[in-house]
Amino acid sequence: MTRTILAALLLASTAAAPALAKEKRPPAEPKAKNVILFIGDGMGISTITAARIYEGQKRGETGEENQLSFEKFPQVALVKTYNTNAQVPDSAGTASAINTGVKTRIGVLGIGPEATRGVCSEALAHQLPTMGEEAKKRGLAVGIVTTTRITHATPAAVYAHIADRDWESDTNIPAAQQGQGCKDIALQLAEAQFDVALGGGTGMFYGKNGGGRRADPAADLPAAWAARTGGVVVKDAASLAAAPKNRPVLGLFNPSHLGYMADPKRNPAEPTLTDMTAQAIERLKGDRDGYYLMVEGGRIDHAHHEGRAGYALEEAVEFAKAVQYAVDHTDPKETLILVTADHSHVFTIAGYPVRGNPILGLVVPPPGGGDGDHAGALKEGDPTPALDGKPYTTLGYANGPGAVKGERPVPETGLEARQQSLVPTGAETHGGEDVALFATGPGAARAHGVIEQNMIYTIMTEALGWKK
Repeated sequence: MTRTILAALLLASTAAAPALAKEKRPPAEPKAKNVILFIGDGMGISTITAARIYEGQKRGETGEENQLSFEKFPQVALVKTYNTNAQVPDSAGTASAINTGVKTRIGVLGIGPEATRGVCSEALAHQLPTMGEEAKKRGLAVGIVTTTRITHATPAAVYAHIADRDWESDTNIPAAQQGQGCKDIALQLAEAQFDVALGGGTGMFYGKNGGGRRADPAADLPAAWAARTGGVVVKDAASLAAAPKNRPVLGLFNPSHLGYMADPKRNPAEPTLTDMTAQAIERLKGDRDGYYLMVEGGRIDHAHHEGRAGYALEEAVEFAKAVQYAVDHTDPKETLILVTADHSHVFTIAGYPVRGNPILGLVVPPPGGGDGDHAGALKEGDPTPALDGKPYTTLGYANGPGAVKGERPVPETGLEARQQSLVPTGAETHGGEDVALFATGPGAARAHGVIEQNMIYTIMTEALGWKK
């Protein structure tokens, strides 16, 4: 009798186990319909800090307490940016890691680390599927937006496979590598599947009669793309706004990169990054299967290379504005928005400036002094002198074209200034420290801790529910 009772109890507990396990199972993680990836090219953490202050000061605030749009996102991670063969990376290797899920060499796009840079045959043998290609294969719409040439490294990583990032046009492919089957980046874009592609670089797409292609003086790759896809080619902000919403669009708004936001000579016919982001979202959101959109604020990087912090910060503020537009015009329940940088720069915020000190100005200490040399020995409002007796700016660079030769002059200040640097180089270089990743929307919880850069791809694909 006792055995019978025990057996019955055992069977009852076993039968109840699945039900209990089912009750304890965590709820299914929400799936993203859309992914928008914002890349602030060269937007290291020091750039974010300075841009935060700059944006606030433009509104008349002290600036330090300000938050850029994406700094309000709930999830944050640190991202390791090295390439497989480089301690400090470039934009091609980093953007490839983000768009393929595989870290690779410096200077290559959409190919694995086994391939040597500049060798066509090895590039053909080691191609990696890109995020743009994978999205199209799964029925999603694809958009690419940039303030650089659309054939530049970061945007090209969405669609291209190339042995060298510099092979933007057929004229850039060395003679020894021609005729082996490698197509230049402009031709790859013209043959790619996308719904929206907006940026600069007109000169890469036309023959000698209108650009710089070698193979055919009368080449017109945009026209060939339009004939194949039924798409529309636009060349200014007005024609972009007027283009039909139900057809693919290719926008080429400058022979090279788009103008700096702070440049007084900037062509007003060129759309801003926010304009292009708005157009891309409006055109992509109609796809019932969702979309992948990559938006690059590419000229943050270029301004840093020139040692022009003011221009870089103005580009970063516009970038943050574009992010805010995306937040305001997408459904947070179905759109994962990621904001990151491909790499940093050797850009510093230094000295002991008073709270609210103009971020593009000279270091002026708090009343009573800051710290170090001359602390407390200055009249209120006087800039802190360096050991050479001359003032210095809050912002500077470890290397770059602003290096001092001979006696150091009083540094320039303001939006147009070129900041002083330590080591003389033709262009300021990238920095190797980690960059930030900010995330909001379905799947954002995966952005945490310190991660390898190629894990950004995994965050996006898992949020979309893709199964390998």
